[in-house]
Amino acid sequence: MKPIIVSTYKSPKKAELYLFLPKESALDSLADELLVMFGEPEHIIDFDLTPDRKMPRCDAAQLYEALQTKGYFMQMPPSEVEKISDMPAPPPHLDNIF
Repeated sequence: MKPIIVSTYKSPKKAELYLFLPKESALDSLADELLVMFGEPEHIIDFDLTPDRKMPRCDAAQLYEALQTKGYFMQMPPSEVEKISDMPAPPPHLDNIF
């Protein structure tokens, strides 16, 4: 599969809400309801996407497939459980304070 050049946008309305579009796609091609919910997109970065690329929070193959079928991909913010599970364990001298 050939790489797709992807433009990434962040939402001003919600932290860690991101929109991925093929670079050649225009924002005005998205549904008005989507843009109202997302807010005025702020461009962050463009990058080459392949299905095996390592991504921080989403599966690259899933992102690649969504861009091919829907024309966009929205990455939702992590849940509170996901945020807690990403925290490091407490130092050994603090784990027995209870």
